[in-house]
Amino acid sequence: MTMLWGTMQGPRKHSSRFVTGPTLSLRSRKERLQAVETRQENVALPNLLGKLPRESSGKLPGERTVTLAKGETLFERGDAGNGCYWLRQGVVTVCASSASGEQRILAILGPGALIGELAMIDGLPRSASVQAVRDCSLTFISRAAFTAMLRRHPELHTEIMATLAARLRQSDEDMIASSFLTVRARVARALLQFARHLGEETDRGRVLIQHRVTHSDLAAMAGVARESVSRTLGVWQGEKVLEGSPRDGYAVDKSRLEREAETVG
Repeated sequence: MTMLWGTMQGPRKHSSRFVTGPTLSLRSRKERLQAVETRQENVALPNLLGKLPRESSGKLPGERTVTLAKGETLFERGDAGNGCYWLRQGVVTVCASSASGEQRILAILGPGALIGELAMIDGLPRSASVQAVRDCSLTFISRAAFTAMLRRHPELHTEIMATLAARLRQSDEDMIASSFLTVRARVARALLQFARHLGEETDRGRVLIQHRVTHSDLAAMAGVARESVSRTLGVWQGEKVLEGSPRDGYAVDKSRLEREAETVG
């Protein structure tokens, strides 16, 4: 399963094209990073499903609605990649489990996200598990229906190529961001994902994340070592950037986290 998010991809080896040649100025690094952030925020709609031809009913051929209650699993790692989902409402986590059963959150997805869209092309098994953390409504298109649509509308191959190109471009942008950002900034970005999708504003001007957020989850999402996450959160606890614990959730100063997330190395 492949999906439109950067954090799932984890740590990357830096390509030589990004580490050779003249050093970028601090200003140019910030400008490049801000451009990357803007594009990442806009990667949702329109998506491949949004561009497919509708039937007279306004629906896609073979379209069906799937609903999930909080805590339900959409699919698990290793399940057949028999189609993709368009998340219309709700929030899901993308998780991976070890052989011992230990689970890690790799990404959080909100409304507008595509889940497993490339399975319509290659039909490979799911590479991660997806679970609802809020009640969800999704649109499902089977691989069989999509293949039949391609036969009727061969011009859709152009849209598929555009989707693949967008994924490759986003991979490059993720590499650029990870090259420029400090460890603290990468941890801040990961924590902001929880705040954005699962947080609630409080009267103290903070965002309350009432969800279990482990150091390992943040490390997986940020692409840094767990020990680095622990040290960073410890510093932020002392600076009152956040309060709470992994088990009970955190109350975070969102504006200060956003400033931390802009710090370049």
